[in-house]
Amino acid sequence: MALRLTPDEEAMLDGRAGEAARLAMSILVEMAGVAGADRFIEVARAHIDGGLYHGRAGLDFAERLATTGARVAVPTTLNVSSLDLVHPGLYRGDPDTAAAARRLMDFYVEMGCRATWTCAPYQLPERPAFGEQIAWAESNAIVFANSVLGARTERYGDFIDICAAITGRVPDAGLHRDENRAGEVLFQLTGLPDRLLQSDMLYPVLGHLIGAETGTRVPVIAGLPHDTSEDRLKALGAAAASSGAVAMFHAVGVTPEAPTAQDAFQGRAPRGTVEVTPARLVAVRDLLSTVSEGPLAAVSLGTPHASPAELDELSDLLADSRVHPEVDFFVSTGRGVLAHAEEAGTAARLRDAGVQIVVDTCTYITPILRPNPGAVMTNSAKWAYYAPGNIGVEVVFGSTEECVRSAIAGRIRRDDGLWFDS
Repeated sequence: MALRLTPDEEAMLDGRAGEAARLAMSILVEMAGVAGADRFIEVARAHIDGGLYHGRAGLDFAERLATTGARVAVPTTLNVSSLDLVHPGLYRGDPDTAAAARRLMDFYVEMGCRATWTCAPYQLPERPAFGEQIAWAESNAIVFANSVLGARTERYGDFIDICAAITGRVPDAGLHRDENRAGEVLFQLTGLPDRLLQSDMLYPVLGHLIGAETGTRVPVIAGLPHDTSEDRLKALGAAAASSGAVAMFHAVGVTPEAPTAQDAFQGRAPRGTVEVTPARLVAVRDLLSTVSEGPLAAVSLGTPHASPAELDELSDLLADSRVHPEVDFFVSTGRGVLAHAEEAGTAARLRDAGVQIVVDTCTYITPILRPNPGAVMTNSAKWAYYAPGNIGVEVVFGSTEECVRSAIAGRIRRDDGLWFDS
């Protein structure tokens, strides 16, 4: 299939728009060939994952672009980095790595990207509209944009993301197209207690199950409460994008492209059905923990970055209490959310209760946690999935309430009755 270019795209490809645009467009042309696209489409905005330092290759690529005059062509936000620039004392890693990570961050800002440093760009005031074509990286942001906002992005990663931002183009393929957004696998919730359906614990566990069962396909979920909040959908999507490669899901009666199951499947029959029972969910929940009892070293919340509502909930749960002196308690959030929490007094209340607030990064991707004996507890299936391999810790998964109760006690406290009570 021949790729058709507009005059502007030809100018970028042959170097008339500068070396950086030429390099970016040449990479996108190769990507279009792999995707089987016959044209490019324009995107309205981009979100970049490449500012997280993984090694010299990423730094060299960003430096090459920046030093050849690269500038983003569309409004572009930045995903988490390797450093918390607001609280630099939290970093416990190698100084040379920190210096390289800071250089990488600076190159992306030099190219015109906004220094948002958040994995939850959908919590910023300006977020994509329904049907808007965008180029977002960061797995949880991708699945949230497609599923909850109804915007359209493929699963873009490092290097491709900044190329899209520089050119304002992506191949017309994948989830940018109507036909590829149809549901494929039905997840039918069966016999779940009302208490569980109203608990934040359900959504990351369900997401982990969906990702493991679905892979790259588009799942459809039937049986979620119609008033399911964005924060719970965020947790579900982040988990599904970690245990699998889910870039979009439909929740019948909840998400914008799924008012009915027929709409979600675009009139097609499901390719398979998975029955989601309490017993199945308990088994998945247990997979997210490497230990189930004992002392706590730390609690880490805010993966993806905590919203204002989640910080308020955490503050309420800690009211008149304080984190045990031997437990480190971290919550990660975006700079914009932190500014709101400072103004509202929520941040001060959290600090008074013993909570350390992290911005710009996350505790499972950069050395922040102290090497204390004991496990780390989290309410995030994504954190639980990645942290053992990334930072070598034992993990306990639990609800926000269980995490707070455990942090106050200094030991793991969980509520098994949640999964079976009516």
